[in-house]
Amino acid sequence: LIRLKKIMSKWQTELYGKAWNSLFWDNHDQPRAVSRFGDDRPEHREVSAKMLATCLHMMQGSPYIYQGEELGMTNVRYDIEEYRDIETLNLYKERMEQGYRETEIMQSIYAKSRDNARTPMQWDDSLFAGFTTGTPWIRCNPNYNMIHARAQMIEEDSVFHYYQSLIRLRKQERVIQSGKYEPFLEENSNVFAYIRRLDSEQILVICNFTDREQHIKELQEWENGKLLLGNYIE
Repeated sequence: LIRLKKIMSKWQTELYGKAWNSLFWDNHDQPRAVSRFGDDRPEHREVSAKMLATCLHMMQGSPYIYQGEELGMTNVRYDIEEYRDIETLNLYKERMEQGYRETEIMQSIYAKSRDNARTPMQWDDSLFAGFTTGTPWIRCNPNYNMIHARAQMIEEDSVFHYYQSLIRLRKQERVIQSGKYEPFLEENSNVFAYIRRLDSEQILVICNFTDREQHIKELQEWENGKLLLGNYIE
């Protein structure tokens, strides 16, 4: 996490006042963010997806939302015959020839295959997740009957509605749009935190990248602040 924070902070600080960032976790060549950087276990997936969204959307720049990211879509675990990505198939073939254990190879594919981001968009719980009436080129993620857009548009506390809240907040607060970025708790290996400052306004963004509660004494000076948005229901 410390390395990730340094990379993100570098772009925020060195481009400030000179250029404009593109902000993204996911794209068609990357595994799903909640599986890669967060925790996609059922008990943590939603709050983890919201945490990652907060971390990115409160930075300066233009956030990009890759299809399904706003639902908290996750990585997949298929047998090798079901993968379509040529990079994944070549990796499997090469490593098998080099003598790697198949279980080890598949763990790598589960974590980083580009096909993680290329499964059909999960619109609803109908056949093929509402993506097509035909046969999709790759199998839907088996969890589509639980993670899909139709359900999240109804559920008020869904990942989808949280993304909408983040977008509204960005539009309302000039400090998020134009404020200076200041790293905070840089050597903390569990929490990604930073401050945005503009004139007399300041916002603290604090994101817990673990599955454990964190106690941070440096937050005492913020105790009287107003909570603008959080991924847990108060």
